[in-house]
This record gives sequence, C-alpha cells and structure tokens, in this order.
Amino acid sequence: MAVKVIGAGLAGCEAAWQLAQAGIDVELYEMKPKKFTPAHKYKGFAELVCSNSLKADRIDSAAGMLKEEMRRLASVTMKCAVETKVSAGGALAVDRKKFSDMVTAKIMENPHITVIEEEVTDIPDGDVIIATGPLTSDGLAESIGKICGDYLYFHDAAAPIVTYESLDKDKVFFASRYGKGEADYINCPMNKEEYLRFYNELINAESAPLHDFDKEHFSKDGFKVYEGCMPVEVLAKRGEDTMRFGPLKPVGLTDPRTGNRPYAVVQLRAENAEGSLYNLVGFQTNLKFGEQKRVFSLITGLENAEFIRYGVMHRNTFINSPKLLNPQFNMRDRENLYFAGQMTGVEGYIESAASGIFAGLSMARRLQGKPAVTLPDTTMLGALSKYISDPTVEKFQPMGCNMGILPELPERIRDKKLKYKMIAERGLADLDKAIEEF
Repeated sequence: MAVKVIGAGLAGCEAAWQLAQAGIDVELYEMKPKKFTPAHKYKGFAELVCSNSLKADRIDSAAGMLKEEMRRLASVTMKCAVETKVSAGGALAVDRKKFSDMVTAKIMENPHITVIEEEVTDIPDGDVIIATGPLTSDGLAESIGKICGDYLYFHDAAAPIVTYESLDKDKVFFASRYGKGEADYINCPMNKEEYLRFYNELINAESAPLHDFDKEHFSKDGFKVYEGCMPVEVLAKRGEDTMRFGPLKPVGLTDPRTGNRPYAVVQLRAENAEGSLYNLVGFQTNLKFGEQKRVFSLITGLENAEFIRYGVMHRNTFINSPKLLNPQFNMRDRENLYFAGQMTGVEGYIESAASGIFAGLSMARRLQGKPAVTLPDTTMLGALSKYISDPTVEKFQPMGCNMGILPELPERIRDKKLKYKMIAERGLADLDKAIEEF
C-alpha cells in the first residue's frame, strides 16, 4: 500500500521524494488548484509565499549549514533552487515561478509518486505524513486536533530568543521571585530612567504589516481569540506602568548589585535543557525585526544580545511536538503517522523542507525494516529534530535554524565567523559519518 503524503509544499515534496528514491510508492495529496489557502496563489508545488530568498548560503551561517546538509541528503528542493537561482548577494534566492514549476515537474515525472488533486479532511489510515503547513484547512485541522488534544495550536505568538553567551553577565542575575524554585530566571533589572527610556522607544516603535489572512484574527489588543497573545507594545500603550504590573513587575526580586528591588525587571527563561538559549518572558510582539533589535537591546544586559529568533505574531497551525513526536518526526503513540514542515514547529522555508527530508527518510527506513536514525545533534537538522522532540521544552514555540541550538565547541573561539565555520565543519563531518551508516 502506498504511503500517503498530505500537502505538496516544500516539506511534502521532500518527504515524497525521499520515499520515492527508496523505491516506495507515494500518493501525494494536494488540494490546489481546486482550493487555495488565503496565502497561496500559484498552482505549482513548493510555492514560496512570503519571500523568494532561502537565506544565506555561506557555510559559516546556520542557513548555509542546513542547506549543505540538505544537499548531502539528496534534497530535491536544493537541486531546483540552484537551477533557478537569481542574484541575491550572499543569499540563495530563486525565481519563484521557475522554482515551483521545476519541483512540480520532478514530482509529477517520478514513477513512484502519484499526485491526487484533492483536499484531505480526515487523517487517512495506514502510513501517513502530514505536511499541510501553517494554514492547514479547517477540516484536517479538526481531525488533527482529535488526536493531538490540547497540543494543537492555531496561532504563533512567540517572544524573541537570545543566546546566553551574548548576555552581559555583570548586569543580570539569576533568581526566582521570593527565592522560590532554583533561580530559574535570568533577571535584567532597570532603574526608573532606564525603564522610561525603554518604554518610550517601545510605544513609538514600528510594527510589522499584517498579511490579509492575519487581519481577521487581530483586534487593537492582539488576537481576538486569545487575549494572552497581546503584543508587549500594545500592553505598554495602555499606560506607563502597565508593564511594571505585568511581565516587568519587580516584586519579590532583589538586585544583588544594589541590595534593593529594581524599578522594573525583564525576565529571561531557558528555552532548552542546555541553557544556551533564553526567551524574553511576556515579550510576544508584532514589531519589525529591526525595531526589536533596536528597542530590546535597551534592556539591561541585552545591549549586545544575539537574537537568534525575533518575536512574531501571525496565524499558524502547529502541534506541540515535544509532547507528541519522536526525533524521527513520527508520533510516539502512532508510529506510522508522521508530521513534517511548519506543522511540527520548525520555522522557515529551508527548515520545513529539511524536516520533510528527515520525515520521508525515517518513514522509508521503518517500512524497509531498518533501524531508526537519530541524526547527530552537532548537525543543524539533528539539532532541530532534537528541539522539536525534547519533552523538557516548555511553552513550545516554532524555531528556525540557528547556531545557538548546536553544542559548543570544546575550545573557546573568540572570532565568531571562525567559530561558526568550525561548528559547521564539525556537523557536516558528523553527518557524513551518519550517512555512511544508513
């Protein structure tokens, strides 16, 4: 019986391609051109909606490292991207139409793949990979919700994430309010002058424009359907002290530098078990990325912070993967049901495609009776798969590729470019060893 792959976006095409390359028959379901999501306009597969850029191509960048891993794993989208690329400096950008047409042609011509132009509203029986993206249609989303329970989310309200390494340790301190817990938070204390400067810049910062398919979910105070998603800049506009009685409240905290309670405190919470990444608690935001960097760098201790993910607020259907999925992208309690793409909580074009590669590869190995593969966490794809399946991750939010999720080198390298190059070379060498053992 053929494997059913639902969705012919980047992730679905990659998953179908991996299975076909292993000689496994695939039924690839795609509702276009009979039905389109509010964001999609073109009939072809692997449609790029928001940008034609697949990000940096240099090896000492997270995106460049991930793309090289994809090439070594026989990615169909990377092959098509190179053949349809347009000039974009150090980035890999493509002609959207030519790229989509080429991916579509390769999929349609593959003898192991049968394309079915039909909307899927219920999860089929048998071996299935769901790769329907952040705008999954209502019928299928309802079906997914039945098996995921409370672990299916419909909106992405994510706070920025910074690297621990980039924080000014002389200005911040570890503590929990009233000494409860095990000093689980990093605290960024501000005096009145610092707070007011930050507050005034925040309320006057420029917000990102909303997509048409997001606008119906917003009111002046954030998402209509989820008050907890209110952007921090909207909260701030309710009054000068509103944040000081909300996410920036200083009660129960003492600044060890002064021995006094700060005027306001921004708290950072660990994003991963290693403690290499921290998110800004309560800082979901719709500000432009450049504005986030400018304004949030005014926070004490974050003056030179490295932001590996900026805050976003938009419509997004995704599952709480750490509670549901194995590192191979299949469900823990239903091993023949896999997810791929942004539905799993990976954020971005190449991340979605890469997850499709690994989901397809993992499904193929299971059907062939081969042992499951867990990619080394020194690889970008291995680190992403570890992140989305790590049960210790709380308050899960989508994550794109970044150097902060990779293990540190044993030696300290001050030159960031050299450091990232060495990290990438280590990961690619480890990937080559893993591929040899497939």
